[in-house]
Amino acid sequence: MKIYLSSTYTLLSTFLVLLVLFTQCKSMKAEDQGVSGKVTWLEGNQMPSIKSEDQKSNPPERTKGNPVVRVIKVYPVVNMADARLEDGLFQSIAGNPIAEVTSDENGDYSLILPVGKYSLFTVEEDGLFANSFDGNGNIEPLIIKKGEWVTRNLVINYKAYF
Repeated sequence: MKIYLSSTYTLLSTFLVLLVLFTQCKSMKAEDQGVSGKVTWLEGNQMPSIKSEDQKSNPPERTKGNPVVRVIKVYPVVNMADARLEDGLFQSIAGNPIAEVTSDENGDYSLILPVGKYSLFTVEEDGLFANSFDGNGNIEPLIIKKGEWVTRNLVINYKAYF
């Protein structure tokens, strides 16, 4: 009787764990599409340096940034003509965000989006940040196609100098 109850308990426990996992996680279906990536913070001197003859060790390696928690706002594609930039941050943008997501403590984020063209901005204390532009003046342009996931890593570097 002990063996029967023990195996029944194990089976029931396994079933409950799987049930909780599947009900708490939204699966990414084949018809889903969107954007995912990592958000990192980079500041300070990023200039390359050369080891001099009297230095005992190599210069410190430059980091690619540290993962950060940030709110990412998604707008319909925004052109520079439709935004006001001051001191490296956007102070106003024509239109309203259509979605937002917050990166986790590892900087990772993921967001399902409908097919379309978008601009991504991180929310900073004094404004919105984006640092990528296309040849038409579109800010941090992102194109989402049916059934495709785009990887977009965002490096927040307005306090870095190169």
